[in-house]
Amino acid sequence: MPEDRRSQRPASRGGAKPPARGGSKPPARGGSKPERGASKSDQRDGKPAGRDSRDSRDTRGGGRSAAGGRGSRDGDWKRPREEQGPRTTDQAQYDGPPLPDEVTGQELDRAVANQLKGLPEKLAARVGRHLAAAGLLIDEDPETAYQHTLAARARASRIAVVREAVGEAAYAAGHYAEALAELRAAKRMNGATGYIPIMADCHRALGNPAQSLKLAKSPSVANFLPEAKAEMTLVEAGARRDMGQLDAALRTLELAPLTSNSRAAWVVRLRYAYADTLEAAGRESDALAWFHRTHAIDSEQITDAAERAELLEKRIG
Repeated sequence: MPEDRRSQRPASRGGAKPPARGGSKPPARGGSKPERGASKSDQRDGKPAGRDSRDSRDTRGGGRSAAGGRGSRDGDWKRPREEQGPRTTDQAQYDGPPLPDEVTGQELDRAVANQLKGLPEKLAARVGRHLAAAGLLIDEDPETAYQHTLAARARASRIAVVREAVGEAAYAAGHYAEALAELRAAKRMNGATGYIPIMADCHRALGNPAQSLKLAKSPSVANFLPEAKAEMTLVEAGARRDMGQLDAALRTLELAPLTSNSRAAWVVRLRYAYADTLEAAGRESDALAWFHRTHAIDSEQITDAAERAELLEKRIG
């Protein structure tokens, strides 16, 4: 994969950052099938088949097991730690990383929280906390954020926003095949098309730029807002570069609003990609001019345009 890909990859739509997301439609019937052997209540609550959830309650025996173990304050009985065997991979995924006490789930965007209301109250609270934790960690620790979303999926795999969060966290953590599968699942559930740029970039990362170009030609792209269109343009141009089609990549970028008066991040990234592609095509003077134009509006310093311009100036003399 060419080195330029990191500067051209689309920004996350926010599904992996649940507090910032909203607007997804309620999930349609379907989604992941429950595992064989799962009870009806397990299927309903999104619990793994064949074992009790620590979110469930066993009230038989007034908080004591048949073996005489002492129950917890809320009626759960847990096998003493010394008698517990090692957790399986599925159990570890279901438990997820530790949840910080300060993460309550109240951090979620209202539209995201509304999608969890069909779950039992305690289950919804646990799923919400994992999604909120993922949103807080997605930038600094995407792998742990991904593990939080897997824990949410283990409990609520039929909720579209959960699958969306898994897909975007997987993308941020570099698990591109998993990201593609999860975003496809979310798209089947809610019909949303906003995932297309990230799905296309996943194809690029997996070495399938032709599939990226197919997604870039999707009819729904024409109705995207400017920011989303810019993300699609970045991926499409990157796919052209992956295929060695530098001239086509330049034409793709030249159709974008490179001269927009906006200082938004998507304009900065479009200009940077254009300058980078010009340099790759051997047009160093033009590239230098566009690196300067990029730096002029990059107040947040999201690119290294200034450094790239300085290097080019030294090389050109």
